[in-house]
Amino acid sequence: MKIVNVCSEAYPYVKTGGLGDVTYSLSKQLAKDNEVAIFLPLYSTIKNKLSDPKLVGNVDVHLSWRHEQCNVFYEKNNGINFYFIENRHYFEREGIYGFDDDGERFALFTQAVVKAMEAIKLVPDIIHIHDWQVGMLPALIKENKLEFYKNTKFVLTIHNSAFLGYLDKDALGNLYNLPTDIFYNGNVKLFDRVSTLRAAIHYCDKIVAVSPTNRNELLNNESSNGLDGPLRMREFDFTGILNGIDVDGFNPKTDKYITSNYDSSSIKNKIENKKLLCKKLGLSNENAPTFGVVTRVTWQKGMDLIFGSIALLVSRGANVVILGSGEQRYEAMMNELHSRFPTQVAVYIGYNDELAHLIYAGSDFFLMPSLFEPCGLGQMIAQRYGALPLVRRVGGLKDSVIGFDGTNLSSANGIAFDFYSLEAMHGTINYALDIFYEKKKEFNRLVINALMTDHSWQKSAQEYEMLYKSIINI
Repeated sequence: MKIVNVCSEAYPYVKTGGLGDVTYSLSKQLAKDNEVAIFLPLYSTIKNKLSDPKLVGNVDVHLSWRHEQCNVFYEKNNGINFYFIENRHYFEREGIYGFDDDGERFALFTQAVVKAMEAIKLVPDIIHIHDWQVGMLPALIKENKLEFYKNTKFVLTIHNSAFLGYLDKDALGNLYNLPTDIFYNGNVKLFDRVSTLRAAIHYCDKIVAVSPTNRNELLNNESSNGLDGPLRMREFDFTGILNGIDVDGFNPKTDKYITSNYDSSSIKNKIENKKLLCKKLGLSNENAPTFGVVTRVTWQKGMDLIFGSIALLVSRGANVVILGSGEQRYEAMMNELHSRFPTQVAVYIGYNDELAHLIYAGSDFFLMPSLFEPCGLGQMIAQRYGALPLVRRVGGLKDSVIGFDGTNLSSANGIAFDFYSLEAMHGTINYALDIFYEKKKEFNRLVINALMTDHSWQKSAQEYEMLYKSIINI
């Protein structure tokens, strides 16, 4: 099969969260048996990461009366064909998202990708689009009845339903050269605005949520951000496939970023990473239970529960290490907590890949009490390193973490709770600490269980391949 992934980010070139990891890792696994490509905008931050880019095409994009020239560059990386759309006006900026004209920027990218595949004569069996940024791509092809793509099928993965890609209805003509008919007939309409994610749900042949539980949540009005109606109309074309992680990139046995490598047979070496983590960050007690957090610092990730539990953790002798960036109010809280508890709470605002790996390897527990979590990768990476995830049973957290309840020692690989409240969070923390302090045998078994959990992309990629094959003629 010829599979083309179109997305706004993909490791190793650009990553702000799980989307970048998933698009790369899935493509890497699929490329073992298929011809796989990824199309990305050529952000300024990507240019110094390219090894040997080749100019393979040039396309002219119309945004209503405006014309923009886009170059298409190519290079191969880990068996994946990467194509980069260059437009200096829209993409040579500091940062990836958060600009007032993001809708316009990704409209240009989406149009350019459609034209670029034809220009370089890349005829895909599957175009797999990810999230709102490129949600209008199948509408462009189907509404314009482009002969080049007559045998191509379309798959959408919804990584985060909180971002809907809202535009005014005039944007259909101004940014996509599409008629407003598709707004008035409901194809792209959500809450009286154009939603590019709503458009993708309508025009794609199959739709995927990033975990089975998240699929069920998206069919429920309370957690769908208004997408439940459109998704129920496509319910038989809507499935849930749990993401995996790159088990080569996250491997405590070979990880170059940690001080002492280990696996299930040499788990005692893990303590050396904890000692280094504490020394590096100024934590005074290297024997204390250590709770790691590696995350985007936003309301979605349960930061209120995490910050509301720091005093409890400190009072019970625990260390807390938080790495992340995001909402300013939470970043300010991080600094304030470090000031209050400088020898037990360490913070790093921003992202540091080397430190992230050391946090996973040096932590006993990993905090991830999300308000909602379509899939989540942090809990899987933590398990890979033998750090027990402490999670709320929601979305992919429910599908990937088996909480220890005192009776399931042979299968449990984390600690879990249900209700989004400080009371529930505190009770779960106390339960986890009681196990750490008083039931070392059980704690050590849970660590081994977590470390041996298989979250590789092999199974998930097979499910995607089966989905692709169900809609194409091969």
